[in-house]
Amino acid sequence: MTGTDSLRTAMIEAAERQLATSSDNEIATRAVCEAVGVSQPVLYRLFGDKRGLLDAIADHGCERYATLKAAQEQTADPVADLRAGWDGHLAFAKENPALYQLMFTPRPWSHSTARDRVFDLLVETLVRCAAAGALQVEPRIAARLILAASIGNALSHLAGPAQFDDPAQSHRMRDAVFSHVLTESTGQQDADPLRTTALRLHAQLDLEGTDALEPAEVALLLRWLERVTRPR
Repeated sequence: MTGTDSLRTAMIEAAERQLATSSDNEIATRAVCEAVGVSQPVLYRLFGDKRGLLDAIADHGCERYATLKAAQEQTADPVADLRAGWDGHLAFAKENPALYQLMFTPRPWSHSTARDRVFDLLVETLVRCAAAGALQVEPRIAARLILAASIGNALSHLAGPAQFDDPAQSHRMRDAVFSHVLTESTGQQDADPLRTTALRLHAQLDLEGTDALEPAEVALLLRWLERVTRPR
């Protein structure tokens, strides 16, 4: 890590500490600079402006979140891992309320990639669900539904913990969304077996690949599978 990288990390961490203790989820750039022992022009050189610093804090929060996710051992049951991921998402929000709101509350001017990277982590788990035959919609569609619900659930908890602190309430929301995307929750009579099989094969090709086909043949097969699984 270069000296510039170390300084940048120190300023992000100082800003995050300030954010965590702020009564209004705000930071003061002057206080951040004083905490690290640099002048404000250094902040502007490294981050552009306060907005750039906030984006960097959000992305740093995503790195922490990703580290926690990576530390959670994957089981042989991807659906169980998906359920545990919902609870872990809410736990991260409760432990880091100001940081979580910065990561997920819309900021029109933001260039943070935090939300996109959390989305990609969720897609990875959902691809495993699809490969196991447990998913009835395309993984990225399922991820959009689940992430929107989990963020709404977490922000509601942070805004009104007295009204949203019951774990059963969070699980009811989780189960309502999962019932739409998981075959195991919907009842097999409602599932489209061809679509479910196509989703599973697509996911298995994503995870394992195959030596039986040429790359052009794999690309054509994936295209056909995507047409079968396309929402109707």
